Amino acid sequence: MKRCLLLTSLLIATTLGLGGCASQSIETYANEKPTLDLATYFNGTLDAYGVFTDRSGSVVKRFTVVMVCNWEGDKGTLDEDFSYSDGSKQKRVWHLTKLGNGRFTGRADDVVGEASGESRGNTFHWNYTLSLPVDGKVYEVQFDDWMYLMGDKVMLNKASMGKFGIRLGEVTLSFFKR
Repeated sequence: MKRCLLLTSLLIATTLGLGGCASQSIETYANEKPTLDLATYFNGTLDAYGVFTDRSGSVVKRFTVVMVCNWEGDKGTLDEDFSYSDGSKQKRVWHLTKLGNGRFTGRADDVVGEASGESRGNTFHWNYTLSLPVDGKVYEVQFDDWMYLMGDKVMLNKASMGKFGIRLGEVTLSFFKR
């Protein structure tokens, strides 16, 4: 009886664990409108408002971002200036390359290696590893980043952050194109 209970518990735990690893597919959004053209949306000046929440969903930090973006052919630059609720500031400059077929790569000084992404319908999804300074130490954390175009001027962004497969928190942003 104990063995049966133990095996059942193990099976349930394994099923729940594997279910937590499942992720959505970019193809799900292929027919969603309005169609996102990354080079068109991220061109000009945008304002963003966001929060970082921990695993429990509690807001750890609020922030705003002013982004100055431009494209020349298949190369884009997203110059981001962050202002955090604790008074700290940060700058990140993304250098994006459009590869065709809705695929993109990106680099920034605090990104480890290269980000890779794909766009379908109204959605852009990309993954990257970020060097994140916390309390005097730097941690490499993985981002699973999803952006959804809502209209000509508004995009919503939800990014899950983790390390070693463990979810650490989420970043939620709203972009407003001026």
